[in-house]
Amino acid sequence: MTYESDIDRTEPVAISDPALPRLISVRQQVKNAYKILTSNSLLLSGTLILLVTVLAVACAGWISHANPILQSLSHRVEPPSAEHWFGTDQLGRDMLSRVLYGGRATLIIVLFSALAIAPVGLLVGILAGYYGGVIDTLFMRITDIFFAFPRLVLALALSAVLGAGLFNAVFAIVISAWPPYARQARAEVLTIMEMDFIKAARLSGASDMRIIVHYILPLCASSAFIRLALDLSGIIIIAAGLGFLGLGIQPPTPEWGAMISEGRQYISTAWWISLFPGLSILLMSAAFTLLGDGLRDTFDPKKELSQHDQPTA
Repeated sequence: MTYESDIDRTEPVAISDPALPRLISVRQQVKNAYKILTSNSLLLSGTLILLVTVLAVACAGWISHANPILQSLSHRVEPPSAEHWFGTDQLGRDMLSRVLYGGRATLIIVLFSALAIAPVGLLVGILAGYYGGVIDTLFMRITDIFFAFPRLVLALALSAVLGAGLFNAVFAIVISAWPPYARQARAEVLTIMEMDFIKAARLSGASDMRIIVHYILPLCASSAFIRLALDLSGIIIIAAGLGFLGLGIQPPTPEWGAMISEGRQYISTAWWISLFPGLSILLMSAAFTLLGDGLRDTFDPKKELSQHDQPTA
């Protein structure tokens, strides 16, 4: 018989908190991400450059108080100074403000393009690899047609036909960039389809949609994401090229490619008009290249296999 006085009231009582495992999981994921980020110098450098650039572009109003489209002919073509750090252009507009706000336009094109390129390529490649037959033949022949044209030439041709503008520039970039993702996804699906867990899912009665969404798509998405990170530097160049030719975002909205085009005739007397937008494009391309190379090196399965195969001392 147990009395109340026999109970040890100092013993801690376990309290079940359903949010505690989730909090621990989030903390562990943050630690893993930090470990991955700091273990690769390329990944760390690309991430830092990209974060600094994005923050500068997002905080353009706090960094430069000048209006990027306000003209001041009395201050036209002034060199860099304490008042105008990047100088002024041929219409007296502050170049620092225009570079910062122009980064928004370029990054918007890159962001919208990136959000569409990988899904389109994955959709075509997964459907072609999963169903095979006529669907595979049809989708891959369409992919071959797009592969026959250089990416930049195809984007320029589509933009010239569709006309200038943000939507048309994004559409031209997406149409010219999705075929490699489709080819890669199809090759991965053909390998995945031979694995035992796919056969087990089919035997258990799983639908095609469930197999594609829950089993195949997650395995193909990671490699597509790494490829996209590597391609973003090229997308930056294409977006700037469209703006340079007047096929991107139209004036008076500042855009890096268009700013370089405007400064061509002043390159010998006012070099800063084209220099700073060009350096911005170079910086962003370098950041995406470092980021992509770092992700590839970090998640490369061949690297993991070589590390496991090394003899231990």
